[in-house]
Amino acid sequence: MRTEMTATAPLPPAPYFDPIALRVELTGLFNSHGNASDARKPVVDRLKDLVRHARWAARVGLEQDRNGRRCAVGLARFQDEIIRLIYDYTTTHVYRATNPSDAERMAIVATGGYGREMLAPGSDIDLLFLLPYKQTPWGESVAEYMLYVLWDLGFKVGHATRTVDQCIKLANADMTIQTALVDKWLIHGDGQLFEELNQRFQREVMRGHERAFVDAKMSERAERHRRAGESRYKVEPNVKDGKGGLRDLHTLHWLSKYMFGHNVGRETVEAGVFTAEEARTFKTCEDFLWTVRCMLHFHTGRAEERLTFDVQPVLAERLGYRDKGGLRAVERFMKHYFLVAKDVGDLTAILCAALEMKQLKSSPAVNKLLNPLTWRF
Repeated sequence: MRTEMTATAPLPPAPYFDPIALRVELTGLFNSHGNASDARKPVVDRLKDLVRHARWAARVGLEQDRNGRRCAVGLARFQDEIIRLIYDYTTTHVYRATNPSDAERMAIVATGGYGREMLAPGSDIDLLFLLPYKQTPWGESVAEYMLYVLWDLGFKVGHATRTVDQCIKLANADMTIQTALVDKWLIHGDGQLFEELNQRFQREVMRGHERAFVDAKMSERAERHRRAGESRYKVEPNVKDGKGGLRDLHTLHWLSKYMFGHNVGRETVEAGVFTAEEARTFKTCEDFLWTVRCMLHFHTGRAEERLTFDVQPVLAERLGYRDKGGLRAVERFMKHYFLVAKDVGDLTAILCAALEMKQLKSSPAVNKLLNPLTWRF
């Protein structure tokens, strides 16, 4: 979502997000206009105001505490509330189920990056509208109306409307869909439907397919690095897709979750994959890269992932780097960035070595990764 707003723009304080009060307010707007068509614009305008204030508050908070994780989690939680608000308004006033049945159920699920419960300011919103086996026009209509409202609010939404059976079938046929469903979060709706997807995904998609998943992720990583530039020390690195960037951490996360059932943390330490220090390094790298990425999105007003020469000095200043020891602030910032990228590469090699010990990898990409002498800087 684009914005031209600066953190110092003359906005009033961000309002407290009271979901109950906002539902009452939107109902009042609907009642005062008499129908959904006439009420649409004032409802969307009210939601736009909420989004504008939330993003302003997120930017101010990030510039004050330089905590990208807090910012990303906060944006995801706000997104949850907006989606719940839109769903409740839609199912109460626009497409009310006149004869509720087992078929008129829906679970709204965050997938992909959103499913990890973190969002950068310019991130896409990946949604799955999960429907029961017997579909009705109600489910399609609710999903469509919600999507149009989200688009009106300026969000970039990746979406799918599927049954559980369709999710399982497509996940087994398409690695991109499978990866998106590794991380999923129930935003709103039918918890039983979501739990059915969870259990069947683990049983029918993940179990027994570990080797194929590892190979696919390693091949994707190699191709991504080729496109973004093989060198970890590219002078204008890509924070998301470059070597040692966030996507490499995501790959570690996916492999850890697929193989050990959890993200990199206590469980992977107990499994003997990482030491406690290495797990802390993972979190430190993730914190740093999320801070840089959120700062970059806010500064450029778009989902920009490259640390270009003109942006580097600005971010160095906002992140608190100062001239010291014969190095300019921007040089110290970029030196720190490249050290983090190296740490990410080291963690990747450690996890791949653990998978090698478990004999779960077979692709040449992993063999190359395990040999530091093949890395090109």
